[in-house]
Amino acid sequence: MPPTEPTIIGALSPSRAGDFMTCPLLYRFRVIDRLPEPPSPAAVRGTMVHSVLERLYDLPAAERTRDAAVELLEPQWRRLLASEPSYEDMFTDESERAEWLSQAAVMVERYFTLEDPTRLEPAERELYVEATLDNGLVLRGYIDRLDVAPTGEVRVVDYKTGSAPGPAFEAKALFQMRFYALALWRLHGSVPRVLQLMYLGGQGEVLRYAPDEADLLATERKVRALWTAIERAMETGEWPPRPSRLCDWCNYRELCPQYGGTPPPLPERQPGDTVRSTRRRAVRAATDEL
Repeated sequence: MPPTEPTIIGALSPSRAGDFMTCPLLYRFRVIDRLPEPPSPAAVRGTMVHSVLERLYDLPAAERTRDAAVELLEPQWRRLLASEPSYEDMFTDESERAEWLSQAAVMVERYFTLEDPTRLEPAERELYVEATLDNGLVLRGYIDRLDVAPTGEVRVVDYKTGSAPGPAFEAKALFQMRFYALALWRLHGSVPRVLQLMYLGGQGEVLRYAPDEADLLATERKVRALWTAIERAMETGEWPPRPSRLCDWCNYRELCPQYGGTPPPLPERQPGDTVRSTRRRAVRAATDEL
């Protein structure tokens, strides 16, 4: 008899898992209420830089130069603007937009101080992964880059347009990478050799980590516990705020009880509310920079 497929109970991406860990009320606003958020210059800049680094590898190896990468910025900005004309409203005048583009160019140029793209041939770029745990929880997300060595060893690469975190926050930064490694392990049965975070803000820094099965089993336990907590919140309707310094950047602050606001009434939860497999590539989480 073929194995029985588990019943899907829900889905998590690293971003949404991170939202819940940061603040359950933030998760509610984004996932349950689906409240709109205004475009953030930092988030849109991160999307544009990611697009440039993805398309850089469309060029022949010898042509993957710093100048070629910077020249990709303007067409990628026009592409984003065509998909979402409201992005133009992020700027008060042309000089502000020019400064924003200049900051993106600095990040793209900084990438070339961290590695040499002429010596790389990524196996995958913007790779969508989706794996179902035995309890029916779907893990999904997009991996910026996957490198595969001739010996078969896998390196998972993620670009960040913010500055590298301090030692106290490295574990939180690596959670996303362990999440992806767990999904790949459950899909293919092998543990990625290296998880690599490339920070293009600040002075530029590369954070590398070699996971093992024990790490990924611990990550799986954490993800399962997160989903249990999310289910409990859905059942009780209790989504407590969790104040932190990130509140200063929260788009929902006016609705937060912590700051005198009142959340909207909870909507009726429809089947599939938390398992929709959609992605708005035009907008990346602003936490890429924060």
